[in-house]
Amino acid sequence: MMPWWETLGLLFGILTILLLVGLPAGFAFLTINLVGAVIYLGGEAGLMQAVRNSVASITNFSLTPIPFFVLMGEVLFHTGVAMKAIDAFDNLIWRMPGRLAVIAVVAGTVFSAISGSTVATTALLGGLLLPQMLARGYNPRMAMGPIMAIGGVDMLIPPSALTVLLGSLAGISISGLLVAGVVPGMLLSVLFLGWIVGRCVLDPTLAPTFEHQRVTGWARWRPLVIYVTPLVFIFVVVILSMTAGWATPTESAAVGAAATVLVAAAYRAVTVRALAKSLMGTAAISGVILFIIIGATTFSQILSFSGATNGLVGLVQGAGLSQWVVLLGMMGILLVLGCFVDQVSMMLITLPFFMPLVQHYGWDPLWFGVMFLICMQLGLLTPPFGMLLFTMRSVAPKEIPTSEIFAAVMPYVLFGLLMLVLVMLFPPLATWLPSVLLGK
Repeated sequence: MMPWWETLGLLFGILTILLLVGLPAGFAFLTINLVGAVIYLGGEAGLMQAVRNSVASITNFSLTPIPFFVLMGEVLFHTGVAMKAIDAFDNLIWRMPGRLAVIAVVAGTVFSAISGSTVATTALLGGLLLPQMLARGYNPRMAMGPIMAIGGVDMLIPPSALTVLLGSLAGISISGLLVAGVVPGMLLSVLFLGWIVGRCVLDPTLAPTFEHQRVTGWARWRPLVIYVTPLVFIFVVVILSMTAGWATPTESAAVGAAATVLVAAAYRAVTVRALAKSLMGTAAISGVILFIIIGATTFSQILSFSGATNGLVGLVQGAGLSQWVVLLGMMGILLVLGCFVDQVSMMLITLPFFMPLVQHYGWDPLWFGVMFLICMQLGLLTPPFGMLLFTMRSVAPKEIPTSEIFAAVMPYVLFGLLMLVLVMLFPPLATWLPSVLLGK
């Protein structure tokens, strides 16, 4: 049996090569697992164990909220309810510097509270608001930046499929982690709004004002009451049912999905075509996530059996480093990984090593989980492979260079780093709300 550091280098070397040649993450981990099962788990018996691990990993009941949360967002977007909500904010916010960029952030925050898909939020806002902003003379960076930034916040504000996945893989309370992301997510939205308004006040050319028909009286507030209030109510029901102990996260997710469909039906927006698209989108996204999960348990077990996990964790523990140095190193690894790999791969690569260290140093799992989520959120926005950068590239005009998309998102990446530091220095930002609502 080779030393643990050689095993670690071999496994991650093969994984890196497979990812670099363009093999999807799920297939890359599946390949590693097949090789590792034969070498480290005992040949044919190891392969059988890998199969049992795969079945156990995707039949885990704690993962059930994922398709429900994804379905909520798919129904919201495919039925057109989301567009009606944007129109409601358009009526309400009628005189403000950077008005359309502000609408993007406010609408995106509301969608984050009802959608489990960051990409869907960015694609919708980009498709609807970006052409309007560019047509009205907005600076491309001011137009694109807020749309990408608020899409990333979707990961922090429940419901979030990736939050459920992180809680399941890391052994962190899923309900606690869902609630813990609310305060940092809302604070990020406020920071974005402050930045947009401040920049547009100092330099009005970034977002020229334009004549907008002012709607007054009840007509101004009516769309908000009709199209936005029910969405906020669904968010409250999902969170309240979990925090009050009325339902498990899975049951709360099911209630949220059913409520979303009923709200869309009340608007007479549910058609066979829209429902079919929503279900197909849910199946596709959930299938990708679950396929990658298949590799998680076996990959962790191979690392454990080979001695790589204990070897690396023991090396860190025996190095005499302070816990702050270790924590900063872990966050740095996540930030670097976020530039190159997807969020699920980040979890599969790091959690087998990180969670033993979290237990060793006695850190609050919710506190660490929120920092992990912020790092994954930043990974969606950081060049060169941030998923939301590619999403914006798909909806932005071809004449806008990709370098402009990268530049547009950088101020919001800095705000994300600021929030990471604030949560690191002031843990109650992450732990206060779960302690109040859940007693965790």
